[in-house]
Amino acid sequence: MKNLILAIESSCDDSSIAIINKDNFECIFYAKISQDEEHTKYGGVVPELAARLHSQALPKILEKCQKYFNRLCAIAVTNEPGLSVSLVGGVAMAKILSVGLNLPLIAINHLKGHIYSLFLDKKANFDMGVLLVSGGHTMVLFVDELGCISELARTGDDSFGESFDKVAKMMNLGYPGGAIIERLAKEVKCDDIEFSIPLLHSKELAYSFSGLKNQVRLEILKQELTQDRKCKIAFAFQKAAIAHIMHKLEKIFKEYKFKRFGIVGGASANLNLRTQVENLCKKYQCELLLAPLEYCSDNALMIARAACEAYERKEFVSIEDELISPKVKNLQGIL
Repeated sequence: MKNLILAIESSCDDSSIAIINKDNFECIFYAKISQDEEHTKYGGVVPELAARLHSQALPKILEKCQKYFNRLCAIAVTNEPGLSVSLVGGVAMAKILSVGLNLPLIAINHLKGHIYSLFLDKKANFDMGVLLVSGGHTMVLFVDELGCISELARTGDDSFGESFDKVAKMMNLGYPGGAIIERLAKEVKCDDIEFSIPLLHSKELAYSFSGLKNQVRLEILKQELTQDRKCKIAFAFQKAAIAHIMHKLEKIFKEYKFKRFGIVGGASANLNLRTQVENLCKKYQCELLLAPLEYCSDNALMIARAACEAYERKEFVSIEDELISPKVKNLQGIL
């Protein structure tokens, strides 16, 4: 029976392929090769290096999938948003597979894929709010019961995850910065550094992390950056960044009365953030949905899961189409 969808994800620095059964959402195959070790020496993702590593990693993973080819009914791939040089590797592979195996091609916005990370092995149940926090994006969305997406708030500059990476880079801590900053914050013994919360007195439902990042930069310049000061700065930064997220979220919760609320994206792995959102959901009697930690960051399984819905709606694209879009272009619409 041809009921499997193969999905490819290469939007940034993780090479990933997954195969899912579209009828029951069972994961048949999943593999991901991270590039963290190669990029850490630069303090962030180097696009050209990421592209080269994708060209090496994706074929290696694909070799393990060949035994499932005769059961495939479609090929899916992340086509937006992301690094152009990274996206092109996955899209090219997907087009080749589509032609070679004579299968329809499905293009998936990976931000929509993140929403489906809440429903990897089950039917999606929308009419919910979503906080999407990643290295490239920070936004609050409302998804109605039909799957139509509305944007309620977004960052005007750096993303939540990006600010963690940049703060880590300022202190020469390595990459990716989210887990490093979170770990250092736990080691703090005296929290005598405090940063102001961005847009605290603004009525606008928006996020901004560039000012907070600058506060960190100025604090670093004050005196020698000892291990103790690194921990204090990490603690104060994380505290202010999460307080900023929560301050705007509380305003949104008061207005929208969500029945359920999900946190998705790579930065949603931050346990402090998860705990505070969990407390907010309890306060407003709202069901909290969390993606498994293994599937918070960019991965092909969420792309495969999103492709199951697209397949049912026959949302196929032509291999001749120019699919790649580095920026968020069409997040609005039906999931």
